[in-house]
Amino acid sequence: MIFDTHAHYDDEQFNEDRVELLNSMEEQGVGTIVNVSAAYNSCRKVIALAKEYPFVYAAVGIHPDEVGSLNEETFAQMKELFKEEKVVAVGEIGLDYYWDNEPREVQKKWFIRQLELARELDLPVLIHSREAAADTMEIMKEHAKGLSGVIHCYSYSKEMAQEYIKMGFYIGVGGVVTFKNAKKLKEVVENIPLTSIVLETDCPYMAPEPNRGKRNNSAYIRYVAEKIAELKGITYEEVVEQTEKNAREMYRL
Repeated sequence: MIFDTHAHYDDEQFNEDRVELLNSMEEQGVGTIVNVSAAYNSCRKVIALAKEYPFVYAAVGIHPDEVGSLNEETFAQMKELFKEEKVVAVGEIGLDYYWDNEPREVQKKWFIRQLELARELDLPVLIHSREAAADTMEIMKEHAKGLSGVIHCYSYSKEMAQEYIKMGFYIGVGGVVTFKNAKKLKEVVENIPLTSIVLETDCPYMAPEPNRGKRNNSAYIRYVAEKIAELKGITYEEVVEQTEKNAREMYRL
């Protein structure tokens, strides 16, 4: 069954049909979903969804665009949420120099604090890095030694991907791999082992071809798996089976 390692079903884009959509996942070949918080106010929402659906799990963390909401008090409150049994990772955390919503030093500070939290809790991390390749790698080398997790929505070089794999991380591949102009990501997929890839949607964002520009959902991962199979010259079933195994290993499920 398809394992979607990174979704945002608490997003308001799903308000109209969230229940129907999630209830349809099994028949569409989707077996497991990890719903990931980004903002401070979404942390409790992802846990509530995980409690409601047996096949949904939660990741709790603050996205770099939202770290302005963190202070010692809110960080301590967020930390308490990890006592919930269906919380399986710290994420989505990292650096975003594309939007630059928060000062870079503030982004770095809370990225490091959340990596340290993952180490304390012995949980994997979901890393967001956009136009921040060098700083992300520097922080990861210094503060993520011995941690595991995924470089979400991977967008850098094949050489850097191989470096992350050596560090024990998976490469998250989603809808972008189906885009005609995604030469760099296709090259990454061709050059790294299938044992280091996990599938993700980042839904409602990043829908693959032929649904590019529409609202994304976990059922569309099949297009991503088909493209990976094509790039690697293997079967769709092999991609789904191995990436599910990788995700279960990463999340310890």
